[in-house]
Amino acid sequence: MNPEGEELYPIAILIDELRHDDVNLRLNAIKRLNTIALALGPQRARDELIPFLDESIDDEDEVLLALAGELGDFVEYIGGAQYAHILLQPLENLAAVEETMVREKAVESLNKICPVLSQPQLDQYYIPLVKRLTLGDWFTSRTSATGLYSCGYALVSPAHQEEMRKAFGQLCMDDTPMVRRAAATHLGALAKTLSKEHLISDIIPLFNKLAQDEQDSVRLLTVTDLVAIAEQLSPEECKIYFLNTLKSMVADKSWRVRYMIADNFVKLSTAVGQEITREDLVVAFVRLLKDNEAEVRTAASGQVPGFAKLVDQETILNYILPCVRDLVTDTSQHVRAALAMQISGLAPILGKESTTEHLLPLFLQLLKDEFPDVRLNIISKLETVNQVIGIELLSQSLLPAIVELAEDKQWRVRLAIIDYIPLLATQLGVQFFDEKLGALCMSWLGDSVFSIRDAATVNLRKLTEVFGVEWAKQTIIPKVLAMGTHPNYLYRMTTIFAITAMAPAVTPEVIRDYILPTVTNLVSDPIPNIRFNVAKSIEALIPVLAQNPDTKPLVDQQLKPALVKLSEDSDNDVRFFSQKALLIAQ
Repeated sequence: MNPEGEELYPIAILIDELRHDDVNLRLNAIKRLNTIALALGPQRARDELIPFLDESIDDEDEVLLALAGELGDFVEYIGGAQYAHILLQPLENLAAVEETMVREKAVESLNKICPVLSQPQLDQYYIPLVKRLTLGDWFTSRTSATGLYSCGYALVSPAHQEEMRKAFGQLCMDDTPMVRRAAATHLGALAKTLSKEHLISDIIPLFNKLAQDEQDSVRLLTVTDLVAIAEQLSPEECKIYFLNTLKSMVADKSWRVRYMIADNFVKLSTAVGQEITREDLVVAFVRLLKDNEAEVRTAASGQVPGFAKLVDQETILNYILPCVRDLVTDTSQHVRAALAMQISGLAPILGKESTTEHLLPLFLQLLKDEFPDVRLNIISKLETVNQVIGIELLSQSLLPAIVELAEDKQWRVRLAIIDYIPLLATQLGVQFFDEKLGALCMSWLGDSVFSIRDAATVNLRKLTEVFGVEWAKQTIIPKVLAMGTHPNYLYRMTTIFAITAMAPAVTPEVIRDYILPTVTNLVSDPIPNIRFNVAKSIEALIPVLAQNPDTKPLVDQQLKPALVKLSEDSDNDVRFFSQKALLIAQ
């Protein structure tokens, strides 16, 4: 083969694969474009590869999506920024196809290329491209056009900037709702690139128009625009231009618009400033918390602590807390679950006295909720309350409810309580713990759900770390070992799991005096599952015993003979785990 033929070989393979019937081959060819471009060199990539790709745009969306993504990172392969405009043509075609994902990827790639274009390239290629897409017959091209304004606006001359503002205005008034939706989506990004003068003269009228659009799918997208625009204005200007719009959005007939407002309420309040928030938005927030749609109340519940930080304590107690009380008994379990996740955030804002008086009764009510997720959410956030009111008060008021939850019929709730016990133990102290929660921790070892038994053994290790080995030796180890002789094999299994979990937290002497006799007894257990778990337990005990000169001989004297016995077991799993443990014992 001659050298020229060798040079043509990569492009020949690519062309073959791009025309292949198999989509996967075509897709792989697209993903290897940069390799092909490197083989061809910048000149031929510009002259042959890009025109070829532009002419043979595939009809499979998957291939087009890959191509739109690859072209965004292709500037270096065609000779750098001075030739970047060559990539605009194929991307323009991709930005007008029917599939939304392909168009979005093409717009993303165009926005990557736009910043590297020079002023002449912008004037000669980019601006005409945006105009063509803006004036396209099909809504697909006009939709894509809306995403190209914010990136190019700051880079072009003032004359072109004026044209772009007018053209974007046309897209905001487009007859097709899909185009208006796209314009609403990108209005906020464009607003950030404009001067305040043009923001007020051009963007705010467009925003107001979109905010009153007949389609709720357009109106709901203007909520994030409102945040972006308000951030550019002073509180006084926000009051002049946005207050009425904001009030009408809160009362919008479509729940989806109210949901968006509720979901972004803290951002909105922060953007418009303290004065408007305190004077006008408190009433609006209360309205959302009392909305007749559960989805809106759920979103508003999630904003309670964030909004409470922006107003004074009197406002919280007089306006927000009454709504929170109502939400605690809301008919929708999702509203109550959202509130349970957030309500503890009010404690640091209200302080010890108000939390004790107003919030603790609500926590108690939520802890007794019939829906498990509500109970779960309130438990997982109790630490925030503890930091404010102290463990003594918390335990007095909530401990009976926590003990009740520890026996909850939903195992996930029991599991959440177990996870919370070490933290509770740290703050309650050993005496209080032994009195109130000790028996509870042992009862979980006999739970019918494996995840609970497993978590209970890990819990014992954490408690040993909190209260010390001496406490464990007197309080929990005897009870755990007593289960080793239980007639039900699950109890004996739990003993092995507990021993294995606790081994790293106890001393070698405790293992020698208390744990080893039980382990060696269980080597001869009739149940294979227990025997192979004994092997795994011995594997965990060996490193702990080996670190102390006094207990190191026990590895050879007791553990190795036990493992040798197990390695000759009739059960495959027992032999496997015992041989694995023997390797560590060597």
